[in-house]
Amino acid sequence: MSTPETSRYVRLRVELVLELTDSAAVTRAALDRIGGDSAMADDERAYTVRAVTEDTAEALAFLVDPPDLVDDVPGVDLLQASWSSEEIDYDPDSPEWGPDEDDVVAADGEVDDGDGGRS
Repeated sequence: MSTPETSRYVRLRVELVLELTDSAAVTRAALDRIGGDSAMADDERAYTVRAVTEDTAEALAFLVDPPDLVDDVPGVDLLQASWSSEEIDYDPDSPEWGPDEDDVVAADGEVDDGDGGRS
């Protein structure tokens, strides 16, 4: 379906809301990964240790690597990636956090994202 009128560049947006059930475990995992990274410069290591120790969202952002989502997809070259993590107020009963216009709610109450995914 590739035609001269079709862009070969696609922006894929992914948003996840995660519940931290053990913040200390997340921080420990980030510190373990930092400690095992022999290529990290000492000044970068000190900054990163401080960041992940002070903020669990930073620790999570250090551990999660969104480019891994497309590493094994054939015919795709990742050109640019950025991501961030922040603590948020989340209320699963709030309409703000409900399905959006692209989601379809099935009769059983599960959300169908339109691509066959259910949650």
